[in-house]
Amino acid sequence: MSPRRALPGRAAWIAVLALVALAGPALAQDGAGLLDALGDVLSDAPDGSDERASLSGRILQLVALMTVLSIAPGLLIVMTCFTRFVIVFSILRSALGLNQTPPNMVLTSMALFMTFFVMQPVFEDAWEGGLQPLLNNAITEEQALMRVGDPFKAFMFANTRPRDIELFADLADRSDGTAGELVLPETAAEASWRTLVPAFMISELRRAFSIGFLIYLPFVAIDLIVASVLMSAGMMMLPPVLISLPFKVIFFVLIDGWYMLAGSLMESYMPVAGG
Repeated sequence: MSPRRALPGRAAWIAVLALVALAGPALAQDGAGLLDALGDVLSDAPDGSDERASLSGRILQLVALMTVLSIAPGLLIVMTCFTRFVIVFSILRSALGLNQTPPNMVLTSMALFMTFFVMQPVFEDAWEGGLQPLLNNAITEEQALMRVGDPFKAFMFANTRPRDIELFADLADRSDGTAGELVLPETAAEASWRTLVPAFMISELRRAFSIGFLIYLPFVAIDLIVASVLMSAGMMMLPPVLISLPFKVIFFVLIDGWYMLAGSLMESYMPVAGG
């Protein structure tokens, strides 16, 4: 790289450093002033006053909100139908023989918005039962946490096999040293988060791979037919994938595959999510 080409880059870095040097003390001073003001409000307010309790509650709500936002991607994966959608779409792309089409971003976005569509009743129940009363100072943080989790707990319990719940309930009893007669939960309220979340995950993985197997079958049949035709024609050096790929794509388009797959995946949840 010539010195002339490197000059704009150095000038940009110098400008950034100068901006940080000039704005840093001001930002630090503003932050310190904000903390001092907050401390003054807390110190001036008498113990047990409504102002002090309200401000302390708002601070706790802000900390809780930041914590939830930081773990939101993990919660979206383990407590919703996102796992099944994204795995089925990935298996479909492999069955079609397309490596990067549709891209990962397209499949993930489609699975994300389908998840929001299916989980909308659950989100509304969590908002109306827990978050909205909490923001109106009608309930405490502990009550809001319980009410927000109940709709998700009911959704996961309804979509989890009893066998999977039994597995983790048995393991939980062994780890606690209370192994004996195993009593399975009959309702979502009786199930614990410790056993329900992993049981829901493996149930979703099992269903996703079962759907993926059924998706693979017609495309494997097309691959076998094309390979047999090429072998009988003596074109053994021609890769069958080059010939079968357009046939698989047009087959999927003609049967309106995206409509059928997306509709079937969402309909498998709709009675549970709406009920």
